[in-house]
Amino acid sequence: MIINNILRFCKSTIVHCFFAFVMVFTVSSCSNDAEVAEEEIVQEEEVVEEETEEVPEPDEEVVVEEEQVEGVDFFLPNINLSNWKVTLPIGSPDEVEPPEIVDYATDERLLPYMYNDSLDGSLVFYTSPGSSTANSSYSRTELREQMVPGSNSTNWTFTEGGRMKGTLSVPEITTDAGGDFHRTLVMQIHGRLTNAQRDLIGEDDNNAPPMLKIYWQKGKVRVLTKKLKDLDATDEEILHTDAWEDNEGHTFSENIGNNTFTLEIIASDGRLEVILNETDSVVYEDIHMQKWSVFENYFKAGNYLQTLDAGASAKVKYYELEVTHE
Repeated sequence: MIINNILRFCKSTIVHCFFAFVMVFTVSSCSNDAEVAEEEIVQEEEVVEEETEEVPEPDEEVVVEEEQVEGVDFFLPNINLSNWKVTLPIGSPDEVEPPEIVDYATDERLLPYMYNDSLDGSLVFYTSPGSSTANSSYSRTELREQMVPGSNSTNWTFTEGGRMKGTLSVPEITTDAGGDFHRTLVMQIHGRLTNAQRDLIGEDDNNAPPMLKIYWQKGKVRVLTKKLKDLDATDEEILHTDAWEDNEGHTFSENIGNNTFTLEIIASDGRLEVILNETDSVVYEDIHMQKWSVFENYFKAGNYLQTLDAGASAKVKYYELEVTHE
């Protein structure tokens, strides 16, 4: 009987436990279903809100102009023109002196003969046959040194010394009827008579011969200097242009073609040196250089085209140019 009571109690307990479990599961399932349904409703509401949200119109694009940087966006030549004047192949011929020459980039007189090429940082000298100076039949776009800006009267002697160095190229030059390139003068040392010397020999100007002429010739650099025809000439006879003649000249072996190259001229007492690309040089140190010491001098640089052929032209580019005197 005791066992029967125990069995009845266990059955009753199991039944109650089963119903309790079923109730808990049912409530939990309903709760979870309700939460899922609520999340779905919320998501649907968010989707509806996203779909109906107005898209703002894009702001108008603002273009900011960046400042150009020299050496990055454009390039300028490293040349100070404060002590140079330029002679042009136009007019009688026309010349532009300091300080006006400093504004060459905006001076209509100088275009298209002298201008910047901002792609490679060069100062371009363009010339073709046209006007010439009194002592020449050829045209030029060429700089003339002025130790005192605006004046040709102050110059230097070899005893005082002078140095000019330039980086340049000849990218364009025409050919003659035979297909050979024309030639052009790119650097000079030109002599000058003092007023007293001019009056002594009865000349009507101060012109004296050029002691040094440097040509671009057939893709190479050719150097010419002067020598006395008569070493026994008097001090007065030496002052005449016809007392001097060109020497045999020197042509550097390097073929520079249209490439950029460096030229340096060093003049000192009784001595003249020309250096190409800082490695190859020619030196003149003789009686002719000693005799030349009677003259004043000035440097010249640019494009002095040596032809009268119709349609001829040349461009000489200078990237750097500097002159110093001791």
